[in-house]
Amino acid sequence: MTSPAFPVFLFVVISTVMAASILMIAQLVGPKRRRTDVKGMPYESGMNPLHDARQRFNIGFYLLAIEFLVFDVEILILLPWAVAAGGKQTGTLGAGHGVFWVVMAFLVILTVGFAYTWRKGVFKWK
Repeated sequence: MTSPAFPVFLFVVISTVMAASILMIAQLVGPKRRRTDVKGMPYESGMNPLHDARQRFNIGFYLLAIEFLVFDVEILILLPWAVAAGGKQTGTLGAGHGVFWVVMAFLVILTVGFAYTWRKGVFKWK
């Protein structure tokens, strides 16, 4: 009689053998390239890392990254809310009027952050 764990053991063995064989075949068949000093250098934001690591950057890079994250979070929160609301009326007289005002407060906070970054000139590329 076989153990109930035998299929799991068989899956682990087969997947390990497959992964190892794929890596070995890629190593044998793949192109052999020489590694030069330029290819081995780390690449960061289009700048060669030849200077001191503590150099100053424009604050616009950070603000733009934060703005991108803000819009990602906005979509992650508003999309499920909109899908859950579906065809329901979510206005002041609708069933979800409490949720509506919470979402409006959330959007006002995001708009204030967006106005701040716009005023700082983050979206103007020089």
